[in-house]
Amino acid sequence: MTETFYEVLRRQGITRRSFMKFCSLTATSLGLGSAFVPKIAHALETKPRTPVIWLHGLECTCCSESFIRSAHPLTKDVVLSMLSLDYDDTLMAAAGHQAEAIIEEVKKKYKGNYIVAVEGNPPLNEDGMFCIHGGRPFVEVLKETCADAKAIISWGACASYGCVQAAKPNPTRATPVHQVITNKPIVRVPGCPPIAEVMTGVVTYMLTFDRIPELDRQGRPKMFYGQRIHDKCYRRPHFDAGQFVENWDDEAARKGYCLYKMGCKGPTTYNACSSMRWNGGVSWPVQSGHGCIGCSEDGFWDKGSFYDRVTDIHQFGVEANADKIGATAAGAVGAAVAAHAAVTALARARSQHDDKNSGDK
Repeated sequence: MTETFYEVLRRQGITRRSFMKFCSLTATSLGLGSAFVPKIAHALETKPRTPVIWLHGLECTCCSESFIRSAHPLTKDVVLSMLSLDYDDTLMAAAGHQAEAIIEEVKKKYKGNYIVAVEGNPPLNEDGMFCIHGGRPFVEVLKETCADAKAIISWGACASYGCVQAAKPNPTRATPVHQVITNKPIVRVPGCPPIAEVMTGVVTYMLTFDRIPELDRQGRPKMFYGQRIHDKCYRRPHFDAGQFVENWDDEAARKGYCLYKMGCKGPTTYNACSSMRWNGGVSWPVQSGHGCIGCSEDGFWDKGSFYDRVTDIHQFGVEANADKIGATAAGAVGAAVAAHAAVTALARARSQHDDKNSGDK
């Protein structure tokens, strides 16, 4: 039986007080109330650590680079204590046949009770020969490894949507994981890469409650992808006031005005960047002066330049007072009423004409 999270911590000299503090911080990072702290503690005290196999397909390893920079909880706590990361060819010391043997051991020993984390995607063209894993097409390894898994986590835009590898015309037929594995619960954690604390938060939730988190219609955890970046952006007041950056490094840019006209996709992107930020909460792209490129949304790589405004959102602007907005709204309603009345009158006249012709016959 694999050790529990709490047993590992105690063996490492962690006090009960520090353990409960960790549970409180975990509940906070997941957006849960204080009532969940004892539930998290009980789960981590009694449940064995879950074996995880982390596979890599077509990708750039940015998801792993993001994951190892998590601060809440620390990656070392997740990897060394909360889960049993038995296989990850980027982080593990073993290599070659020794490493590949670990996958077979986990599949056999923990059949139906392990999680597969996938970073990247499988290319399907030429029988999968564009991505070779241990001398075999990655798509074959992926299917075999996921066959007896409890659940699957698709890390990043590559595994979730295909990302730049699947950009038109997609010569390798790079394919999202959920289009290859169709009979297992899959949690998509998109982003290029995802936020570190989002990644560890998803793992923590699944290990604590032994289930996948509530998902949106695209299969993303609602706790992290439930709001638009635009809704919590600190530049949002400038958007509402009609104050925009018109050119890079103009006076508006130096004042921190809204980057929407410079191509920012924040109004159409769902992610936690504006609330959690990056590098332990230090900053995020918009705070650093660059607009959101929408990397947590499907197809962002095929929707034109990152610096083109691709949405048409109308804001009130600082010169539009309540009376002006009200008059505009009233005018729009009046026009709609008039149009409806005209259509109704036309339909009535047409009906009377048809009745008259019917009577003449």
